Amino acid sequence: MKVYRLPYHLVELRPWPLTSAIRAIFIALGLINWLHFNDAILLLLGTTTMILSIFQWWRDIIREATYMGKHTSHVQGGLKLGMLLFITSEICFFSAFFWAFFHRRLTPSIEAGCTWPPISITTINPLRVPLLNTIILLSSGFTVTWSHHCLITKKRLKTTLTLALTITLGTYFTFLQASEYIESSFTIADRVYGSIFFVATGFHGIHVIIGTLFLLINILRNIKAHFSNNHHLRFEIAAWYWHFVDVVWICLYTSVYWWGSL
Repeated sequence: MKVYRLPYHLVELRPWPLTSAIRAIFIALGLINWLHFNDAILLLLGTTTMILSIFQWWRDIIREATYMGKHTSHVQGGLKLGMLLFITSEICFFSAFFWAFFHRRLTPSIEAGCTWPPISITTINPLRVPLLNTIILLSSGFTVTWSHHCLITKKRLKTTLTLALTITLGTYFTFLQASEYIESSFTIADRVYGSIFFVATGFHGIHVIIGTLFLLINILRNIKAHFSNNHHLRFEIAAWYWHFVDVVWICLYTSVYWWGSL
């Protein structure tokens, strides 16, 4: 009987895709409930259970890659392609926000006073916290690239230290952005400017948090010697994601913060 060796592995049946989808619905309903009725219980429940589901899903993937040897070179090629397609979909996602911004910036409506920023909106000074956040995020892009180089050259300690520095910069960026939101003179309900600003920068902030958690998992795996100089796909994917976050922020800073405040 001839045995065919396929360049991929069949994923075992697990409940995590189904449970994650159900919890995503809970998060969406909880967000609506929070915005309309100021009740965040369902949102917190959905978010907490989603984190648990993702943790167990990632745990199984790590076991497949590190201990079971199922992530061959062909499988890794498929995973890289999947990540590139995911980043492409994220580019399309943010393109909608930039489309809305450029449309309103170039042709402000009568409701906005035929001017941009709209009347009564005091914009955030782009040369203060936003510029600092730009420097922080660009620096984090440099440190994550440095960390990748250290991993390739088998300098595990330097890999851990530079990755920890990247996580620190990402966390500091999130802290500054949260402070900026608290001290802002306008809210998401203040006309089209507030809606576009908080939705675009808010979703970017969520991506920064996700990327920071992604890097945190990688630093734990590096400490446990899960990575080698030629087998560290999860590290590469995390670095790609982080650089994507950097590029989106540069576009946000130059358009929404700087050009949008003129």
